[in-house]
Amino acid sequence: MNKQKALKSVIIWSLLISVLVVVASLYGLLDPSIYSKETLNWATQAKGQDLGNLLAVPILLVCGYMYYKGSFKAALLWLGTLLYLIYAYIVYAVAVHFNVLFLVYIAILGLSSYAVILTIKDIRSREGVYPKTYARKFAAYTIMAIGVLFSLLWLSEIIPALIAGNIPKAVAEAGLWVNPIHVIDLSVVLPAFILTGYYALKNKPDGLFFLAPWLTFSVLMGLSIVAAMTLMVLDGFNNAIPPMVMVTVVVVMSFIALARYIRRIA
Repeated sequence: MNKQKALKSVIIWSLLISVLVVVASLYGLLDPSIYSKETLNWATQAKGQDLGNLLAVPILLVCGYMYYKGSFKAALLWLGTLLYLIYAYIVYAVAVHFNVLFLVYIAILGLSSYAVILTIKDIRSREGVYPKTYARKFAAYTIMAIGVLFSLLWLSEIIPALIAGNIPKAVAEAGLWVNPIHVIDLSVVLPAFILTGYYALKNKPDGLFFLAPWLTFSVLMGLSIVAAMTLMVLDGFNNAIPPMVMVTVVVVMSFIALARYIRRIA
């Protein structure tokens, strides 16, 4: 009975979070007042994130339903989508000026966080047999490479600014005190990418389990960044083209690695 209730809660989590994400994203895209206090740079990035969030909704709903029906593979993708939403709404909650959606941001962040906390034990109890083939190594090296690449990218902005006693250019252009992306990536996400890949190569359970969720996260986050960079190019930020190309490559590699890995989980 308890397990059945836990499975039903997956549907409830998915529906509640999806409705709130759609509301927040559509308001952000259609109501000019939502980002009116942001710089053009940061407002454009927020709108790109809104587009990425809308893309995450059908994935959350479909994978949530398939997880409810007993699919372990879908549960991994569902978990990765929740990790993406937690990340996204931390940024909205702390780095977007106070607006009418503030409590919606908080609700999505809280619901997504507790959905992970309260379901991960059940997901782990369903673990299947992970591939010991090239698919595992390719997925592991891909997530590690992304972790190293973005760590070096962010540090190449931060360290010269610290030495010169300046604010990083990207932070200044966004009109922020600090970039929350730098904070979350360097403290949590990128170390998790590198550790997950390393542990997966060593055939350790935690690495094998988190490979698919973090690759799902990488695909969704990459798509939202590509959307943001596309909007920035349309707004005249021509310097957004190189990072857009780079992140597009990251998205493609993450998707290929995820598809190969998830397909071979028994």
